[in-house]
Amino acid sequence: MFLARLPMTMNGVLLTLYIVTGLGRGYGAAGLVGGGVTLGMALGAPLVGRCFDRYGLRPVVAVCGIGTTVFWILAPHLPFEALAVVAVPAGMLSVPAGSLARQVLATLVPLEQRRAAYSLDTISIEATFMIGPAAGIAAITAFSPTWTLSALGVLFGGTAFLIWLVNPPIREGAGAAEEFGPRPPLRSWLTGPLVGTLLIAGGALFVLVGTELATLAALRANGDLGVTGLVIAVMCAASILGGILHGAAKRTLPQGVLMLLLALLVVPVGLADHPWWLLMLALIPTNLLCAPTLAATTETVSRLAPAQVRGEAMGLQDSFTRLGLAVGGPVVGFAIDHSSPEWGFAAAGLGGLVIASAGLLRRRTPAPAPEPELAETLPRPS
Repeated sequence: MFLARLPMTMNGVLLTLYIVTGLGRGYGAAGLVGGGVTLGMALGAPLVGRCFDRYGLRPVVAVCGIGTTVFWILAPHLPFEALAVVAVPAGMLSVPAGSLARQVLATLVPLEQRRAAYSLDTISIEATFMIGPAAGIAAITAFSPTWTLSALGVLFGGTAFLIWLVNPPIREGAGAAEEFGPRPPLRSWLTGPLVGTLLIAGGALFVLVGTELATLAALRANGDLGVTGLVIAVMCAASILGGILHGAAKRTLPQGVLMLLLALLVVPVGLADHPWWLLMLALIPTNLLCAPTLAATTETVSRLAPAQVRGEAMGLQDSFTRLGLAVGGPVVGFAIDHSSPEWGFAAAGLGGLVIASAGLLRRRTPAPAPEPELAETLPRPS
């Protein structure tokens, strides 16, 4: 799954550079296509997850792997208009490596050890983001955009084939969904606590993308773009350290509290935006909570969602996090454009607090009573 995530961290920057340099379009046009791919991923993740629940891993990975490979191999041969049209369906066909990895962990790892497993998974995500974008930029700089995008398609196809070949378990039992009971109706499991958890997940990604954008803006405004890689590496290292501590702890803070601290700690960062090393130090506390918040989110979703619909629930988690990314960038960017980078940090934190508060309120909503036919299948108290 680490290998499967690598091309996913490259595709955004490669697509942007290809459209801007290869097709001679602006960044707005590149953002339109990139946003279409992201929207497609957000829409497709729960649908693909539901297919995992119903049909199993291999047929779904085969279809998604072929579709993604064909798109990226053909992308450098398509005009901009065609790219814009196929961006959303191409995103919907992406292999959901993130939610798939979480499904496998939920199946293979006992409940009492999942915190450590999910923390390790978030550490793996941080590692891919430290490697993937830099490798993608190096490749498209050294080789032609056509070759690089085609190679990315081959990489997507190769990792999909490896997943198909290994065929890791994604549900308890030998495989068929009917082996562990009928699929529960949507409203019986997509309740207030789960919706609130998903909202908090979206808020966390709002904070993270806003913090990164404000950091880049602050470094650029102070003439320190040359140290951007170092600052981002320290941010990732802090998140990895936080994930290690979270995974090793026997008891830790719940997802909602971690999210509130993540957002609160980023609000005052703008007060220490220069010199660059002071900004880097100021970013460490909030980034220490990055991996723990994401790991706690997955732990909560896997606990609240029944095993029969785990794929769809993990897909919904992907959708909410991508929506948080999609909203956070424009909102924080607007705040920076109309004020200063310092206010970008405040916008990231305050926006995350608003979303997290809505999620916490939604989690307090009581779950509906089970339907009669569902209630009959539930175990009676002894």
